[in-house]
Amino acid sequence: MKQLLNRLINQESISSEEAKNVLVNISKGDYNQSQIASFLTVYMMRGITIEELKGFRDALLELCIPVDLDGYNTIDLCGTGGDGKDTFNISTLSSFVTAGAGVHVTKHGNYGVSSACGSSNVMEHLGIKFTNDIDFLKRSIDEVGICVLHAPLFHPAMKNVAPIRKELGVKTFFNMLGPMVNPALPKNQMVGVFNLELLRLYGYLYQESDKKYVVVHALDGYDEISLTGKTKVISNTSEILFEPKDLGLNKIEQNEIFGGNTVQQAARLFIKIINGNGSEAHNNVVCANAGLAIATVKQVSHKEGFELAKESLLSGKAKERLNKLVELSKK
Repeated sequence: MKQLLNRLINQESISSEEAKNVLVNISKGDYNQSQIASFLTVYMMRGITIEELKGFRDALLELCIPVDLDGYNTIDLCGTGGDGKDTFNISTLSSFVTAGAGVHVTKHGNYGVSSACGSSNVMEHLGIKFTNDIDFLKRSIDEVGICVLHAPLFHPAMKNVAPIRKELGVKTFFNMLGPMVNPALPKNQMVGVFNLELLRLYGYLYQESDKKYVVVHALDGYDEISLTGKTKVISNTSEILFEPKDLGLNKIEQNEIFGGNTVQQAARLFIKIINGNGSEAHNNVVCANAGLAIATVKQVSHKEGFELAKESLLSGKAKERLNKLVELSKK
């Protein structure tokens, strides 16, 4: 590790094989906490190369507990986090809206590291059970249209890193990796990333896959379609600059999508929105994101996807999905 750290500190990059080996060795407990923290810190101070990201991704996929849900044609809606914006849980809400529109979702998520409330924080607070039991996960998709894959249950190899990430409290390259290492390997993916450089890297890596994908980054820094301005969107077929007016919507202010400072506040807002009592800004942001996910799977326009998402949210179908998953979690 010492030799590797010296190279990285000298602004050298490492190969995908070396990157892969480092994570495998971390999982085996070969390094102490200081070495791991130093390794993470280096990548906060310099960019990550496509080879390094590829190696880290391959290691986590090799080490994870796989989930065979191949027959379901699912999508994962997952942001990298790390944008420092503390929005409400847009991708999690969008996941239930997407499921309510009849699209199967395998939602990969984790506790918040650099934000007040991550996807897993709010879902756990609402009473959703986390498990890696394949029978429960299949039943979730069959009966509810969505299953939740809580990352620590599928990536036990990373238990040596979790406390260090929590103590650091800032985004690390693990934020960049989260959406790439869904153990169900969904055939469709919608990813929000926290900067343009990462948008490019994701675009390159997903071009090599057989996924239907869409990667988004709001130019004012959000890792989702925020409707606060323009959003860069890369997919299998295009690269566009999306604006709220493309969906017939007005631009919104940043404070309109703030999520609160605690898990309790975030959960209250989550319930308010999924009950159909959110503000126009809340509803539009959720449906703009869910709509793009729906459009990716159903191969329709973003506008059509947006209308399907609105119908799912405002008719109560999304809420029904949440209630069913909470009920299923009690059994």
